Amino acid sequence: MIKKILIANRGEIARRVIKTTKKLNIASVAVYAEPDQNAPFVREADEAVNLGGKTPLESYLDMEKVIAAAREKGCDAIHPGYGFLSENPSFVKKCRVEGLIFIGPKAETVNIMGDKAQARKTAHRLEVPTVPGSGVVENLEEAEAGCVKIGFPVLLKAAAGGGGIGMRKVSSPDDLPAAFTETADRAGVAFGDSRVYIEKYLEEPHHIEIQVLRDHHGNMLTFFERECSIQRRYQKVIEESPSTSVNTELRRMLREAARKLADGIDYYNAGTIEFVVDRERNYYFLEANTRLQVEHPVTELITGLDLVEEQIRIASGEPLTMTEEGLEHRGWALEARVYAEDPKRFFPSPGTIGNYKEPFGEGIRVDSGCESGSVITPYFDPLLAKVIARGETRQEALKQMAAALNDYHIDGIKTNLPFLQEVLSSPLFQEGGYDTHFIEKLRYKPQS
Repeated sequence: MIKKILIANRGEIARRVIKTTKKLNIASVAVYAEPDQNAPFVREADEAVNLGGKTPLESYLDMEKVIAAAREKGCDAIHPGYGFLSENPSFVKKCRVEGLIFIGPKAETVNIMGDKAQARKTAHRLEVPTVPGSGVVENLEEAEAGCVKIGFPVLLKAAAGGGGIGMRKVSSPDDLPAAFTETADRAGVAFGDSRVYIEKYLEEPHHIEIQVLRDHHGNMLTFFERECSIQRRYQKVIEESPSTSVNTELRRMLREAARKLADGIDYYNAGTIEFVVDRERNYYFLEANTRLQVEHPVTELITGLDLVEEQIRIASGEPLTMTEEGLEHRGWALEARVYAEDPKRFFPSPGTIGNYKEPFGEGIRVDSGCESGSVITPYFDPLLAKVIARGETRQEALKQMAAALNDYHIDGIKTNLPFLQEVLSSPLFQEGGYDTHFIEKLRYKPQS
């Protein structure tokens, strides 16, 4: 078993990993940027290393600093969390060269799946359906030809994208030149890779994902789906499992497709295979996230498994603790992401948190990275916390979540709590018939 883990991340996910290391009696080392020096995760780790700098590039994205910290503290493994270096194949390789266990898949897998265009080719080779689209388009002329072949509307997508960054809907040829330039430029800034490809824009789509775990012995678990269609700017806001839009047969096909893809690329550790499902219940491979997902607690609450513990055990060379036949999915769970943002425009809202009170109670879990006095800077993602609620039925889980959001108090900054409450109380969400265009249909108009 791994003895000492450096957590190459911050905020709520760093605290989440620390909880499991404590349970397993594994020593933990936090790394932090200057703005995070007083953050809860820094105090809660057994040791901490100051990376210096204010921005991600000066700290959490600096591979040399992170690996130097691991060497300094005598770590034998690194848990990347999500974001930052979690899907960087160069970092995975550096860990291997330094004799550090990377708690995730091998570099070759991260490289294949991290490039969306390459991932599409791989899925096609493995006979997993993909959304009609193109390969990488090198210039506007190729983009125009691709759009004509696919048919408008289309989505322009960054080949190295993630988290909803570098995606743009294009409805007509007149909109394409500006959209192509903007998408390529934004992808270049965000990922250091300006390559763009095209996908057909699907009407009334559902964003559905399948969590997988695979060990080094070829054993695999696939889980019930997570419905991730409540999104703003292509970023998930509320997730739930199971999905109201997935029947037994579709669930079987999605899990089989996820298994085929994971086996086909010799995947190991935790990963998520994402699909888009259209109104006729046709499913298409979207992408694979070669890391722990933000929404992993939803799966934990309906299975009782600790996915971080499973990650660590797999990385230590141990087999999975159960078989797929023994895996049970019980009840219903939802997750709401609480952001420091203006709920009217979804813009980040930095500042200092005043009074802070988290909800609690049976069936309620809060994974947070902040507390009273926390300074929310503009340098990092504005995610403050995740509220997760479980019930025996969807109605019970909805009731639990509504009460939890009502009991959550964060003063001093703007948050999206009013928006989350509005979503939860809307008839469309209550009925479960929503798709990825939910927010547009809701026509949310928060009170000033």
